[in-house]
Amino acid sequence: METHHIVVVGGGFAGLQLINDLKGLQVRITLIDRRNHHLFQPLLYQVATTLLATSEIAWPIRSLYRDREEVTTLLGDVVAVDKFARSVTLRTGEVISYDTLVLATGATHAYFGHDEWKPVAPGLKTLEDATTIRRRTLLAFERAELADDAAERDSYLTFAIVGAGPTGVELAGIIAELSRKTLTKEFRRIDTQKTRVLLIEAGPRILPSFVEKLSLYAHGSLEQRGVEIMLGKPVTNCMTDGVTVNGTFIPCRTIIWAAGVQASPAGRWLDASTDRAGRVVVSPDLTVPGNPEIFAVGDTAAVTQPDGRPVPGIAPAAKQQGAFVAQVLRGRLSGTSKTEVFRYKHQGSLATIGNNSAVIDFGRIKLKGSLAWWIWGLAHIYFLIGTRWRFAVAWSWLWISISGQHSARLITQRETIKDESRG
Repeated sequence: METHHIVVVGGGFAGLQLINDLKGLQVRITLIDRRNHHLFQPLLYQVATTLLATSEIAWPIRSLYRDREEVTTLLGDVVAVDKFARSVTLRTGEVISYDTLVLATGATHAYFGHDEWKPVAPGLKTLEDATTIRRRTLLAFERAELADDAAERDSYLTFAIVGAGPTGVELAGIIAELSRKTLTKEFRRIDTQKTRVLLIEAGPRILPSFVEKLSLYAHGSLEQRGVEIMLGKPVTNCMTDGVTVNGTFIPCRTIIWAAGVQASPAGRWLDASTDRAGRVVVSPDLTVPGNPEIFAVGDTAAVTQPDGRPVPGIAPAAKQQGAFVAQVLRGRLSGTSKTEVFRYKHQGSLATIGNNSAVIDFGRIKLKGSLAWWIWGLAHIYFLIGTRWRFAVAWSWLWISISGQHSARLITQRETIKDESRG
């Protein structure tokens, strides 16, 4: 009898939790990802805003499973799934068969029908996105220093973040601190404290997933840092030289998109039912309806809790789903399978606003300010992989807190500077 073959597409939180929890089971596992690293996405914005280096929040997938002989890691891009032949096809043409398939393919940015905005308003989902935003942010100050025209200089010193969820709030707070604290003595022709950081939200308040009390605290904390918050004003155009907000054009050379997500094409591969964001609508046991051998988890899946509320697309939820699928597979392969229903346990919502300021919603317990910031930091350090990276991130944060200096401020890929900064 051949060993059961589990193919996992996606090395994010859900995929890795699944593989970790299958340790010791007599199976073959093939993990396919189009990148060679696992990314700790909750701290990605800190790479984009020069606080952390890329190597501090990402780990080579192969190194994570070097001692697991049953796990094979493939660097590849899945482009199709054949449900009848039980196989996946890579862009290279290679076909890989499976007994069980787990799709944990994540999500990308949603521009609400305006994909032409993507080149000038990058989102933040990958290391490449983070280094692009970091490069454009730092180049904006450099170009402002060189500009002779006052209007041009001001446009370089204006940063627009579209979307005021946790990512948008975190980006706005750190860019404001970067311009008002870190860079103030490093330029001679410009005053970086005059930088405008715009946080643009079409809805009535920032951090809409948090209770209103915490949202109001975050609003005030951002304004104290110099962030200009624009509520109830949708973006109607993004261009290389500015952004149009509610019909008003604002000259701006750096636009960052944090307004929405779109699931991977997994739903199209399966010809499955999806929600508006493209997530696969799954059964209570996270299988694709009609295909019990296929699971969809994390940002790939639209999961509804027993009370009808959607499971949020956050890292703890993805990890819980990965662990749940591992439990289901253990039951199936041991012959003790029973009807399973995924139940999400909310572990709290966290968002940092800047140094010494954050908000946390643990349900009954809600925290804000310095205490919330320390808890937020400890929680993120705890979930990093390996002592070395926990120490590296903790040291980076300590250094920034003491010195006020961001250590990851290198501008790379200089061959693209002219194109990106001049449009």
